[in-house]
Amino acid sequence: MDHRHYRPRALSPIVQRALETHPVVVVTGGRQTGKTTLVRSLLPSRARDFVTLDDLDNLELARKRPADLLARASRLTIDEIQRAPELLLSIKKDVDRRRRRGRFLLTGSVNLHLMRGVADSLSGRAVYLLLSPFTGGEKRGDGTVPPWSEILQLRDPDELITWGRGRSHPALDWRQEILRGGMPRSVLARTARERSAWFDGFVRTYLERDLRELSQVASLPDFRRLMGLAVHRVGQLVNQTDLGRDAGLSQATAHRYLNLLETTFQTHRLPAYAVNPSKRLIKAPKVYWRDTGLAAHLVGLSGKKELRLSPLAGPLLENSVLSGLTTWAETHPSRPNLFFWRTAGGAEVDFVIEQSRRLLPVEVKSSTRLRLADVRHLETFLADYGERAPFGIVLHDVSHPHRITRRIVALPVSAFL
Repeated sequence: MDHRHYRPRALSPIVQRALETHPVVVVTGGRQTGKTTLVRSLLPSRARDFVTLDDLDNLELARKRPADLLARASRLTIDEIQRAPELLLSIKKDVDRRRRRGRFLLTGSVNLHLMRGVADSLSGRAVYLLLSPFTGGEKRGDGTVPPWSEILQLRDPDELITWGRGRSHPALDWRQEILRGGMPRSVLARTARERSAWFDGFVRTYLERDLRELSQVASLPDFRRLMGLAVHRVGQLVNQTDLGRDAGLSQATAHRYLNLLETTFQTHRLPAYAVNPSKRLIKAPKVYWRDTGLAAHLVGLSGKKELRLSPLAGPLLENSVLSGLTTWAETHPSRPNLFFWRTAGGAEVDFVIEQSRRLLPVEVKSSTRLRLADVRHLETFLADYGERAPFGIVLHDVSHPHRITRRIVALPVSAFL
């Protein structure tokens, strides 16, 4: 680990607390999001041996003599567990013989819940935590998440306005933040050219090694083409038939490729909020990317001017807000639920946060000025859900909070990336 460039992660204390109560803690997330750096940063304060299955000798031992590998230390960190999923059965047996808190800390670059035959192997024995790309606070080095917890404690729009005016908001260029993304190596890149070269290498490694280790892909060019087409559908409902047709693939192949993108934490499907007795609601999920920098790179967006002129600017800003929301929800004790809301009649709200019985609808706009028409769907949502949703929020390109309607407040989007 290069301590000169280390930035604290919001998930670190969550991992530490989980190790104090559970025999197995699994930290998952896409390649290059910083999982190895995070778990190794915990080593100085804990007597743990570290084993990576990227090492071929360790990988062979894990597959052929798993008991010998697990006997190395009383507390063991195993990196990239998905390379030897059969090892999970030996871990299960070890834990069942003697439950010891903090016995295993595992990392994985695939969603183990979506891997056939693996999902239930550690049922009741492990806690799963997701490491997303850097938030804005993590990029700055303070290890913070967007202030959604503070907002959910407020009771009405007046309190929200007071809160917004009483705190400082970071002056971030959201277009630059989209292009940088949140993977540590891209964040630390000194120039756009260096960042682009790193993304090129990331995509090659993902396609040529990571993907082939997980599943047979008949044509990598076809898969790469589908990746680019999926970026153009950021924030849209998933329609596998249309996507397959545009990529020249069968619906079944498009379905499998989309599942691989999700299993490897490249994309994220956001479910619809569907608790409403009075309206017919859309229940298909929407698709987003885990990292906006990679998404922009896949469609050739490398500069702010290009992004400013692109129709993807708004959807990618929405995607950036979702990235911050995901990290916040993962580090919150109650694990709030995240949704979008859309009716069959076309009313839509970008995000709905559900915590207990509280609902917070959120719209994201890339413009600097708003019209009443921009918040009409928020008003519909607030009317439908009454006391459960005391106010709504619009995040857009402004520097100070301001009120739009009686129950809707606009806040600077830069504070929520």
